[in-house]
Amino acid sequence: MTALEYLTESPAGNFFLLAGPCVIENEDMALDLAHELLEITSRLNIPFAFKGSYRKANRSRLDSFTGIGDEKALKILGKVRDTFHIPVVTDIHEASEASVAAEYVDVLQIPAFLCRQTDLLVAAAETGKTVNVKKGQFLSPGSMKHAVDKIRQSGNLSVCVTDRGTMFGYQDLIVDFRGVPEMQCQCACPVIMDITHSLQQPNQAAGVTGGRPAMIATIAKAAIAVGADGIFMETHRDPSQAKSDGANMLPLDEVKRLLSNLVVLREAVNSLN
Repeated sequence: MTALEYLTESPAGNFFLLAGPCVIENEDMALDLAHELLEITSRLNIPFAFKGSYRKANRSRLDSFTGIGDEKALKILGKVRDTFHIPVVTDIHEASEASVAAEYVDVLQIPAFLCRQTDLLVAAAETGKTVNVKKGQFLSPGSMKHAVDKIRQSGNLSVCVTDRGTMFGYQDLIVDFRGVPEMQCQCACPVIMDITHSLQQPNQAAGVTGGRPAMIATIAKAAIAVGADGIFMETHRDPSQAKSDGANMLPLDEVKRLLSNLVVLREAVNSLN
């Protein structure tokens, strides 16, 4: 069974969740977050995969935190998978990383800025792992079918796409929720809404990305209302101390309430279909 099959085969008809920190900071933090998130999602019958970047390649400043070391972080992700028996997700940035990361994780994620990189998509597809492609901030929803086609034509049918907003101007992103059903139709695969990165305020003058975390619940509820198959979010016990992207994270102590509300909303949406 692929990770995507595991996530989408919910007997309760629920959405699935990809969640965790922006970047792996240390083993204790990763295991703590995974344990807490698994407890919450298990109670709510939400299929769950733990997300954590082993390295952050797309940083505004040279002095930004990029990771604790590739091998060390990948081994931590592997330990999360083996300890809790859940899929794990990480992003890759170059074709050469695909086979290395695939030894430790179940889902290879393609960052939005790289969603048109053919060599990267093909390398990810050839691992046989589930591939999650984030929609470029510069692309229309319908254009994502070409990224999906590259993966399928490389022999991998386990693919999904994630919307993380579109940039129409400087330092802000807009989510067009028409994109969810459009990508479901055009790409014929599960569509995920990234409810934290879609609220980023990138390219700030100081070189540190801002965010609007107070709007996370709004984006999440709208995504479920229009039929998103999954939710992606980054969380941390104390976002103010996160080493990357803390400005748009959801505090861990707010996750249970949000997910509980989304489950109720999903049940209501399902009852209308």
